[in-house]
Amino acid sequence: MKITGIDIYQLGERAEGSATWAGNSIVLKLTTSDGLVGYGEAVPTLRVQPVIQSLHEVARVYQGKDPLNVEANMHEWHKHDFYLPVSFESTTAVSAFDIACWDIIGKHFGAPIHHLAGGKFRDKVRVYANGWYDDCVTPEQFAEKAVKFAKKGYTGLKFDVFGRYYDYIDEKGLQLAYDRVKAVRDATGGSVELMIEHHGRFNPNSAIMIANKLEKLEPLFMEEPVHPDNLAGYKKYREATNVRVALGERLLTKEQVVEVLQNNLTDFLQVDLTNVGGVTVARKVAAIAEAYGVEMAFHNAFGPIQNAATIQLDASIPNFLIQESFWDAFPEWKRRLVKNQGRVESGYVEVPQKPGIGVEVDESVFEEQKASGQEYFNPDEPVWVVKNTWKN
Repeated sequence: MKITGIDIYQLGERAEGSATWAGNSIVLKLTTSDGLVGYGEAVPTLRVQPVIQSLHEVARVYQGKDPLNVEANMHEWHKHDFYLPVSFESTTAVSAFDIACWDIIGKHFGAPIHHLAGGKFRDKVRVYANGWYDDCVTPEQFAEKAVKFAKKGYTGLKFDVFGRYYDYIDEKGLQLAYDRVKAVRDATGGSVELMIEHHGRFNPNSAIMIANKLEKLEPLFMEEPVHPDNLAGYKKYREATNVRVALGERLLTKEQVVEVLQNNLTDFLQVDLTNVGGVTVARKVAAIAEAYGVEMAFHNAFGPIQNAATIQLDASIPNFLIQESFWDAFPEWKRRLVKNQGRVESGYVEVPQKPGIGVEVDESVFEEQKASGQEYFNPDEPVWVVKNTWKN
């Protein structure tokens, strides 16, 4: 079996606005010599064109290869790409190929990925909602939206409460953040676990101030509280706070993961299948984390193919904590892109049992949402924030 067809689809919405990462997708389709098809997904955050170009570069290595040989194929790309360890474009491109290969492998053997990655450890995966708080600015707005998503069955909510603050936060910002989190906790009666998204935006001193302010509200974890390239800052943060930390979405290699774990910089690990090397590397990372007694809470923000592959891995690992889900915050066309993805019920998603990533892809959406060129750039709101929340 050989990879004979490689197709790359840039999908997106035609309207200008905020949170353009949510309205874009980069989908990879691989076809084999015996007619099997596999799908992967790459990261679309503000770098759609460089990522697409990198997919074309990786294609030159994977063309003609046997998709069953995931280790050999990834090793070959590692050999050719001099900057793989420090290039997000490279790692996300090879991740998309790896996910698509695993989709093919599952279809080849007639089994979902979790059957091939250690077997089923759980029948359903606990998920928390993200993306639910678009347009929320006041504590009352956060509370109202939180109740809406709690009623959908979610038992965990993650949200960014820091408005326009970046790097530094003052007392006014600390109080506003506290009021927003408390409003959500009170509105949900303390029945929903709270995860505080920092988006890696603060210097260590500000992050420590935030931790000390919000600790009494008992968050499950603080996500990326310090700028991700400041490992010394994370050490300072860990020594000065009592809150639990989650990070990892911007870690690109298993070696970077080892450095974080060896230095006890996190309690929970959030590597992203579409960033770190697909299913192949994510399985290794989960095993490394297990050896350190660290649970996995994979980052999962970009699209339904990524979501499907991530749930497959969640089903097979022993050290699973909780899974991020944007499913109910996705644009409608992203939900239509896959068929037979289970709904969230009582905070859980049933693990799909179809071969490969477990879902069918509706290719009619490729034509409906076909996009080209650079995605819209909004100078008034960073691409990584949830829509219309860059406000105090």
